[in-house]
Amino acid sequence: MNPRDKSLVCLRGEVKSPPLSPAARIDAGFLLRRLQQGESLGLPVSRPMLTLGTGCHELRVKDGDQTWRIMYHLAADAVVILEVFSKKTATTPRSVLTDCRRRLQRFRQLT
Repeated sequence: MNPRDKSLVCLRGEVKSPPLSPAARIDAGFLLRRLQQGESLGLPVSRPMLTLGTGCHELRVKDGDQTWRIMYHLAADAVVILEVFSKKTATTPRSVLTDCRRRLQRFRQLT
């Protein structure tokens, strides 16, 4: 890891097998590593989640017949994982959004 890379901070959820398949875990790890190195990701793998706040995004990881979502925040010195979940509907569950907002607020208070 390069000293200039951002840290990876997990506030909720893990990127591990199971529940993700080994291939999906590798894909997620590759994408998170690119974020740590300062690369900006866009569609189709990542999209802004302005409903959560500035600097928040949703990472999309395909895994066979399901899709995993990794909600993250890009802080100045870290990639902060707010939630990891399997998304089964077109909309993000309200409970996930509420929990992510609460975790982000707590993270900002501590930094």
